[in-house]
Amino acid sequence: MDKKIGIGLCYALFNLGWLSAGAQKMTQDTIGGKTHQIEEVAVTARRLPHRISSPVPMQVMSQQDFGQLGIQDMADAVRRFAGTNVRDYGGIGGLKTVSVRNMGAAHTAVSYDGITVSNCQGGQIDIGRFALDNVSMLTLSIGQNEDLLQSARNFASAAVLSIQTEKPHFEGSRKSAFRVKVRGGSFGYITPSVRWWQQVGRRTRIALDGTFMRADGNYPFTLVNGQEVTQERRNNSAIHSWQGEVNLYHTLRDSSNLHVKGYYFYSKRDLPGAVTLYNPISREKLWDENTFLQARYTKAFNPQWDMQVQAKYTHGWNKLEDRGNQYEEGLSRMVHRQDEYYLSAALHYQPLQGLTFSFAQDGVINKLRSTLADCPFPTRYTSLSALHARYERHRFSLTASLLHTFVTEKVKEGEAPDDFNRLAPSVALNFRPWDDEALYVRLMYKSTFRMPTFNDLYYYQMGNRTLRPEKANEFNLGLTWSRQLPGWMDQLSLTVDGYYNDVTDKIVAFPTTYAWRMANFGTVHATGIDATLSTSAHLGKHVNVVVSAGYTWQKAIDVTDATAKNYRDQLPYTPRHNGNTSLIVETPWVDVGYSAVCVGKRYFLSQNIPDNEIDRYTEQTATLSRTFTWKGCKLSLRLEVINLADKQYDVIKYYPMPGRSWRVGGTIDF
Repeated sequence: MDKKIGIGLCYALFNLGWLSAGAQKMTQDTIGGKTHQIEEVAVTARRLPHRISSPVPMQVMSQQDFGQLGIQDMADAVRRFAGTNVRDYGGIGGLKTVSVRNMGAAHTAVSYDGITVSNCQGGQIDIGRFALDNVSMLTLSIGQNEDLLQSARNFASAAVLSIQTEKPHFEGSRKSAFRVKVRGGSFGYITPSVRWWQQVGRRTRIALDGTFMRADGNYPFTLVNGQEVTQERRNNSAIHSWQGEVNLYHTLRDSSNLHVKGYYFYSKRDLPGAVTLYNPISREKLWDENTFLQARYTKAFNPQWDMQVQAKYTHGWNKLEDRGNQYEEGLSRMVHRQDEYYLSAALHYQPLQGLTFSFAQDGVINKLRSTLADCPFPTRYTSLSALHARYERHRFSLTASLLHTFVTEKVKEGEAPDDFNRLAPSVALNFRPWDDEALYVRLMYKSTFRMPTFNDLYYYQMGNRTLRPEKANEFNLGLTWSRQLPGWMDQLSLTVDGYYNDVTDKIVAFPTTYAWRMANFGTVHATGIDATLSTSAHLGKHVNVVVSAGYTWQKAIDVTDATAKNYRDQLPYTPRHNGNTSLIVETPWVDVGYSAVCVGKRYFLSQNIPDNEIDRYTEQTATLSRTFTWKGCKLSLRLEVINLADKQYDVIKYYPMPGRSWRVGGTIDF
């Protein structure tokens, strides 16, 4: 079967190449048959507003927001998007995953500079391993983003978190730029990072980034045992990590572009365990190594035809150790290795004004090797084909896509799961009722699913090779509005989206007679409202104020079994209400930032009873920053105070989060 899929992929890629070659032959240079390159110009802005005209819900956060709001890491940034639920297992080294609109973390794709990050073993991406130092833009799209020239893989997820790194840009006649940043703070935290940009000739730019982070993470917390209250310290929370990447941007003589990225991440971290009354000690340690090499080639043949080719190799390795008397010889050690080979090609065609088509073909090979008993050493072959169309006319736009997925697997031991073959449609409509008013009505439907992970299928004693994919249907109805205002207020933007998600064949761990086993036993209905607001204003000649806020109401209930005690109860770790707000005041003397994240009560088990309740909390952050310029150098200083009210809270039950802490940092650009 893998031979058939390989032939199919080659055929699809050959067709793309034939079409692009034909498009190139139709193209004629109107300026003497020569190629003329225009120098790239870098444009920066104070803040990007919400994408009001987008047919799908989309939220954006810029590099400037990260600094002015005292955002600590990727997880801290993502949880400020409406509709997200970040699970944080406490401690600086704890796992951090994101779920959008209660679809589950495996339904959210993470894209890094246009190519999806994968984890076929567990299906969840730990967003805590991505540093913010070189990130220029963070975008969350429900459905898929608006880019027509994208990979088929981006069409396959319920939501896409897109991380865009900063491209080299130079002032005046300079050919190089350097940045050194150092941050330090509470709990032994220190993070130095360096960056080097270099122009090589007229068409080539190189960017190198490196970050080191260490922390002991042994913060204090209060342990309540009935009427007895004791002061404890978190243990086993230390982390050391390295992250580095090199980027090459090259413009060829025919004006096509090539971007090559090499990435490396390594961490050694202690995993903080659950805090219980009689055993608060954890001895688990996790080593992670992740490296990938990816390339992206784009070419515009003429105003009608564009092409993109992407390739990526990913290697992932991790080792988990735990010590205790429950293990033979007092030690448990597991080692896992993942390898992925990825190839994608996409072609965009615009036959008429307002009408565009695109077709993308992806091929993926995933392999897993593990020291766990009974590991079958699986290899998964995946083909994804996406046909996308958009029609725009006057105040109306309609987009539709059809995704075909074919998956087949091979195993060295036992029987492989059945092949999987599915078509998944999506459609989005955007309408502007009046020409003179930036008011839009948008509707969206998307059918999506997630394949069982290797852990779901093959994990020792729990895996189930007969699992079906977890299916979901997304519905969205929204209103967006924006207006440029006269006088002291610049603009006001507002979005309100109501949604309904229906998830069936949910993959859960289900108790059997002798052990837990993965099974398709779950149906979830999720209804909610996401609302966002942003505005900016001038208060005086040199004082600017930027305000933003987000709010989510959600009702996500389990409707699997009408006889169960948790029937129609809210899902675990899903608050009915949560929101965030931020205020930035820019002055000639100092920039002041304030933000708050508010989360309502939740339940950590499936039954919504008082014994299972987790208290609501509000975390507040304040920042002061100032930038100095002197002889072509720029020095930025920043002070952050996190959790101003010193509120003790849990995101995950029995995993206490840090109280009040501080950080200081300095950045030199030269």
